Amino acid sequence: MSSNKINAENAPKPVGLYPHARKVGNLLFLSGVGPRKAGSGPNDSHVPGLELDHNGNFKSFDFEAQCHSVFQNVKTILEESGSSWENLVDITVFLVDMKRDFQTFNKIYVDYFSTNQPCRTTVAINSLPTPIAIELKCIATI
Repeated sequence: MSSNKINAENAPKPVGLYPHARKVGNLLFLSGVGPRKAGSGPNDSHVPGLELDHNGNFKSFDFEAQCHSVFQNVKTILEESGSSWENLVDITVFLVDMKRDFQTFNKIYVDYFSTNQPCRTTVAINSLPTPIAIELKCIATI
């Protein structure tokens, strides 16, 4: 079975040597997607809702802005890969602060998934490779 690597032009660049997605048969597997702004590179940490001081400490933080941005990035990758938001079948959510952010995430999630309700797993992790608070790993059909 062949698989095709896909890199979306209008999504943030990956932070390592991996594609945004791989198509295998009629399935699309997305690599971890965070909320960095589209067009930003691996070393560019422009994250909506996050402002850091010169030492890398938080000056301001808006988790809701990160949620909306990560959903937009996933949607962009899906569409540029020949799929769509409605074709999502499984989502793994990685949160760096479950206690602080889970309720907010659930509240925003309802707005995006009121009709299509993919399977979902949410896990707490210590950190992500860039200063983000959320990352999604998704599977969709094409």
